[in-house]
Amino acid sequence: MLEIYVNTPPASNKEFNFILQMESNKKLNIMKKLFFLLGIVMICFAFTSIQGINEVAAALKSGSANSVAKYFDSKVELTIGGKSSTYNKAQATAALQSFFSTNTVKGFSIKHQGDNAGSEYCIGTLSTSSGDFRTTFYLNKKAGDQNLQEIRFE
Repeated sequence: MLEIYVNTPPASNKEFNFILQMESNKKLNIMKKLFFLLGIVMICFAFTSIQGINEVAAALKSGSANSVAKYFDSKVELTIGGKSSTYNKAQATAALQSFFSTNTVKGFSIKHQGDNAGSEYCIGTLSTSSGDFRTTFYLNKKAGDQNLQEIRFE
């Protein structure tokens, strides 16, 4: 009787187990790489939020209404000393400029920051020539940009 092997003869149990182990290791390495990439993406999103808050905080620290206005949404709720009103971007810039002209900014420090339902918020202290103001602002993401929705000086 003549036996012809078209393929290699069947592997022993040891060889078969070794091949299965190699395939399993390849899948595990692919999964590790995917989880690593997912972690990097999540970290990038986390820093994006913090970056928006830090940029607005730096603009407040500069005492420039125009620097802060870069982050204004089309409508901004502005509260100064208990008086609150909703302004368009130009009106809010003018009101903030008036506030900064009577209260020269010395600095701004962040006390607390966080996020809630897709919005970010920051609570800090704005130090001015007239005293300290508890400052709260809210950012909302629109079309990939961080927009200042509300700012309070109390």
